Amino acid sequence: MKRTEFIQKSIQGLIALALLEAVSTNAFGADKLTVQQIIDTILKNYSGEPIKNTNDTIKAGSADLIVTGVVTTMFPTVEVIRKAHEIGANFLIVHEPTYYNGSDNKTLVANNTQVQLKEELLQKLNMCIWRFHDYAHAMRPDFVSYGVVRSVGWTKYYENAPILNIPEISLKNIIQLFKKGLRINHIRYIGKDDKPCKKIALLPGAWGGSRQMSILVNQKPDVIIVGEAVEWETVEFIRDCQSLGHESALIVLGHSVSEEPGMLYFSEWLRTKISDLKITHIPSNDPFKWD
Repeated sequence: MKRTEFIQKSIQGLIALALLEAVSTNAFGADKLTVQQIIDTILKNYSGEPIKNTNDTIKAGSADLIVTGVVTTMFPTVEVIRKAHEIGANFLIVHEPTYYNGSDNKTLVANNTQVQLKEELLQKLNMCIWRFHDYAHAMRPDFVSYGVVRSVGWTKYYENAPILNIPEISLKNIIQLFKKGLRINHIRYIGKDDKPCKKIALLPGAWGGSRQMSILVNQKPDVIIVGEAVEWETVEFIRDCQSLGHESALIVLGHSVSEEPGMLYFSEWLRTKISDLKITHIPSNDPFKWD
């Protein structure tokens, strides 16, 4: 082969390789990634044993979907799904259920047209949803709790446990701190505004009455801060505590807003693992209106 012919063929080969690489990249400049590859990237940062019977599974779409963009959120509401589609994302990583119950059982209520309509929307938009709940809490630090303490400036007191020991602060000032840090308009609480608080039990989300009351009995915090509480369980327990001498206070933030900072923190963390893919956090926000 002549030298000029060899050079020409070499150049053609390099051009073909460059074109092949260009085709294999998505709109954000990254190598094409599937849903499963992103899930694997996240879970390889978990050092414990695999969680048995985990709820962290794909709820809609397929594992081999090529991802054009990622959205993190608390609840995959219809509004969030539509916003994700508008910005070109097709993979939602969510903390809570898609179909209104813990196991995402779509037949829990027979002939549920609401579930059918949501499924049709997800299929129409070619959207994939993966729940990131059990592993989010099992990682170190717990993504959700760390996101919350970061929002209120308590990271220095956080030891990856529900109990935090902080400098003394009044109950009212804690409420104001959480309203500002978590952008909450209204907070329900039980206790005296001027109650001094140093020992905090932080339980964002829905821990359930038995776990909440166990911490109150065994840890005796000055205040327990929860995402939600069953009113005939923890709430009545606290009300009687107030009357019987153990004056633990209660702050109820609301489930969605209490864990949203964790998914915001997770989105920032994920960008350090997948730097060339667009990752956006869209909050699902508080579902309630207040009069």
